[in-house]
Amino acid sequence: MLGFGLLARTAAEIRRDVAAAQTRDPAARGVTAAEILATWPGVHALLAHRVAHALHGIGAPLLPRVIASTSRSVTGIEIHPAARIGGGFFIDHGMGVVIGETARIGRDVTLYQGVTLGGTGFATGKRHPTVQDNVTIGSGAKLLGPITVGHGSKIGANSVVIHDVPPNSTVVGNPGHPVRVEGRRPEGPDADWIHLPDPVADAIKALASRIATLEAKLEAKNGEEGERPPADVHRLPVTREVGGRANPAYGPNPAGG
Repeated sequence: MLGFGLLARTAAEIRRDVAAAQTRDPAARGVTAAEILATWPGVHALLAHRVAHALHGIGAPLLPRVIASTSRSVTGIEIHPAARIGGGFFIDHGMGVVIGETARIGRDVTLYQGVTLGGTGFATGKRHPTVQDNVTIGSGAKLLGPITVGHGSKIGANSVVIHDVPPNSTVVGNPGHPVRVEGRRPEGPDADWIHLPDPVADAIKALASRIATLEAKLEAKNGEEGERPPADVHRLPVTREVGGRANPAYGPNPAGG
């Protein structure tokens, strides 16, 4: 049943969620906890989920889904009541965020707008991602299937991730490719999306450099051999007559005859 211990734990989680918003959202600096509770949609959605999840945990019928549906209508953020979310979770802006039923989110995770923690196919059981502690997921990223995103990782904006992500790595692209961040560990929330590594751009640059090298070698070789004379051009023989005259518009009939 819904006891005092459960209520106290839920209240403690909400206090930590508000503190996370104050710490990680530059717009919340100097804003009181009461104002954040009143005006931050990401905090509203998470507050509603904490209550819906607690009710879902004790087997309350209907009410958890009603709370989740109402929260989605008000905030634009959809979180299934069964999803497990750790403390210090922060959704910045949040419009379009979807978190599925079997999703598992660790502590001190940050999500930006348009993120999807979704499933694939119609399989039962664990079908949504597990996001470990201190992970930051950029705007529009899609994490699909029962994958695991390792501790301290960072998912670039609009990435599509369908495979496990190693701890302390950065993922970019579609499909997402893990790329180690040079010189530092991407620990905790990090909103520097401008300087993410781009393996596709690196590959294109390498190909362009290779083509330029080959062109230079070809020009040097042609210069050594001199200019080649133009190839001889031969007119094709006319093989068909129309009205007793040769008609150059026709060649041999491919059907024969």
